[in-house]
Amino acid sequence: MDNPDDKKKFVKSKFAAISSRYDLLNSVLSFQVDRYWRWVVARELRAFPRGPVLDLCAGTLPLALELARQAPERVVLAADFCEDMLRAGLAAMGRDRRRQRILPVAGDGEQLPVISDSVWGVTVAFGVRNLARTQQGLAEMHRVLKPGGKLLILEFSRPQNPVVKPLYNFYLNRVLPKIAGLVSGDQDAYEYLASSIAAFYEPDQLAAMMGEAGFATVSYRPLTFGIVTVYVGVKGEGGG
Repeated sequence: MDNPDDKKKFVKSKFAAISSRYDLLNSVLSFQVDRYWRWVVARELRAFPRGPVLDLCAGTLPLALELARQAPERVVLAADFCEDMLRAGLAAMGRDRRRQRILPVAGDGEQLPVISDSVWGVTVAFGVRNLARTQQGLAEMHRVLKPGGKLLILEFSRPQNPVVKPLYNFYLNRVLPKIAGLVSGDQDAYEYLASSIAAFYEPDQLAAMMGEAGFATVSYRPLTFGIVTVYVGVKGEGGG
């Protein structure tokens, strides 16, 4: 999708359509490994147990909940441009005590409604791929972090293992969209998932873009045979 504004409208409408069954589908389609991935990401912020954290592209709030679980005094600002996703997450949360420390806000990841140098951590789980202007989004993430703060990106990648790669591609392109379409009623949303993964940056490319956005140190590592990659960016003490 060449036009960034068209991509925004498409992604927003698709997430709104599947919001009520999004969490169920994620757990089923990933065989619940997604819980482990979120644990790994939240664990990276253990040095900041009390400071505020921004969970960007928060969706139905699964990562926000894990961030709040691992640090009982942490406040999480959960931002997403699809309000239906946030509402679905809040409804599913019920009376969970973590709810009072999770502050949902509808906002655009490319123009964050957050003041500069204000949060110790920014997390993005499977959301960078959906940004219409990736570099602008990364610059915004850098802007809102306090010096010394961390950006954590969890994103799908393409396995390179010669055994895993063909099996994963078959599952992603043939099996997953059909199952998800039956459960959610919107097969297009999961066909978009497959195509967006195929078109996304290689890990070294995204890491380079993080450096261009101003992060002083950047690293990344694969999880689960390279199905996903965790990226870590640290904002320098001088702001770089």
